[in-house]
Amino acid sequence: MTPTTLLWLVTGCLMLQPLSTDLYLASLPGMASDFAVSPAAVQQTLSLFVFGFGTAQLISGPLSDRYGRRPVLIAGLALYLVSGLACALAPALDWLVVARFVQAIGCCTAVVVVRAVIRDAYSPAEGARVLAKASSLLSLAPIIGPILGGYLQVAFGWRAAFVALVLAGLAVWFAAIRHMKESNRQPNLEAMRLANLAATYRDVLRTPAFWAYALPGSISYASIFVFISGTPFVLIKVLGVPTQYYGYLFAFGVCGYLGGTLICRRLLGRIGVARVLALGTTVGVLGGLGFLLLVLAGISHWTLVVAAQFVVMTAHGINFPCTQSGSLAPFPEKAGAAAGLFGCLVMYAALAAGTWVGGSHDGTLLPLASISATVGVILFASARILARYGKAT
Repeated sequence: MTPTTLLWLVTGCLMLQPLSTDLYLASLPGMASDFAVSPAAVQQTLSLFVFGFGTAQLISGPLSDRYGRRPVLIAGLALYLVSGLACALAPALDWLVVARFVQAIGCCTAVVVVRAVIRDAYSPAEGARVLAKASSLLSLAPIIGPILGGYLQVAFGWRAAFVALVLAGLAVWFAAIRHMKESNRQPNLEAMRLANLAATYRDVLRTPAFWAYALPGSISYASIFVFISGTPFVLIKVLGVPTQYYGYLFAFGVCGYLGGTLICRRLLGRIGVARVLALGTTVGVLGGLGFLLLVLAGISHWTLVVAAQFVVMTAHGINFPCTQSGSLAPFPEKAGAAAGLFGCLVMYAALAAGTWVGGSHDGTLLPLASISATVGVILFASARILARYGKAT
């Protein structure tokens, strides 16, 4: 594959994750009404997706180490398509939750494989730059997705969002079949043996340099998941934003992520991965604490929520390319397993944040602001405590 072809394929696969979580956000309140359930119940479609996405990476990563990146990627995308159709046809919430769990397995397989492909093809520093480029492109998904989802919800109902996801997955699947070349030139024939798998994950978990990036990366994703899971109900139900306009507000916040990836790309060659990560975590804690202080001062308006989301998303755009590349750097021969473990930690952190937000609704902005500030402080502290290990990479 040429670098340009690889970049677009990586972008398409990575784009499925934000589309799968963001496209139907405007439909969550409508789904709660349609199924006659509480907001916390309908948020299971989001939390179970996150759980499935995180857990399956522990298997799909080593699978790509054993059988190669290409067949595992194509199989994962096929599973994504079948489960997406099941979501669109779901007759009940329980059916939808299960289908979302299966959809997450297919989606995560695509994401973890292309992360490993980047490690196969590039050095850690160059890999971070490629991921930053891909992140800049894939930021279009969470910008356009919620806007499209809002109009689909108003015009056709929540099922239309899952039809749109199937069409997106179909495009990536065809692209993978046509353009994907195998990058794992030395498959590990022992990668799927239980003893070897346990030993591989033990080695990764015992490597301080992995935690120096994996922990901040996980918490950084949790910081934006606070807004992904909380803003539909806060903006639409608490602040009265019309459903068709929700996507525009969410998209504006996501523009911060695009800006963050551009900042990351610009600074990586000048100051290095560790210092760029330090900058991003500083921006993140300032965004969370500023949000909380303004809410405590009595401000309750949609502009405050969107502004806070913009700042936190900017921080994540700076942080995430660094943490993805840095966490895999020590493992050239175990890139699939390391990518799977990184992704698992990221999604478990998001699950914890989403569950926390889902159970905290009280009709005000205070729970969302408090959780955002707390996660920002934890992110800032984790990056400083582990920084000395990251410098070794």
